[in-house]
Amino acid sequence: MTQPQVMFLCVHNAGRSQMAAAFLERLAGDRIRVISAGSAPGEQLNPAVVSALLEVDIDIRSNTPKKLTDEMALESDVIITMGCGDACPVYPGKKYMDWELTDPAGKSIDEVRAIRDDIEARVRGLVDELLP
Repeated sequence: MTQPQVMFLCVHNAGRSQMAAAFLERLAGDRIRVISAGSAPGEQLNPAVVSALLEVDIDIRSNTPKKLTDEMALESDVIITMGCGDACPVYPGKKYMDWELTDPAGKSIDEVRAIRDDIEARVRGLVDELLP
């Protein structure tokens, strides 16, 4: 695997998967290709998620929720699901991880900060695993 591709997958692609992708892009740079998508994407990003990331100098205001395509999944080496349950399809032959994370939808900024910090810690571990 020369340059692995990681896909973060949740239902709405408006919060958790967007935060994870943003942290992985920051921490891995161009050493890992990053994509995020949702099985049923929302219309816009969660404003509390955008604010929580701005607090750590990550700006995702220009991002939009994206619909999962087979092509995205088939090009990915690692697929990390976040609260999908049965809503996210499974693609054979891919490495899967499921991160149990609280959905930031409807949560206060303090609760979203805690989710953000949890995601950042998990992404740091993922970078260590993928880039020895």
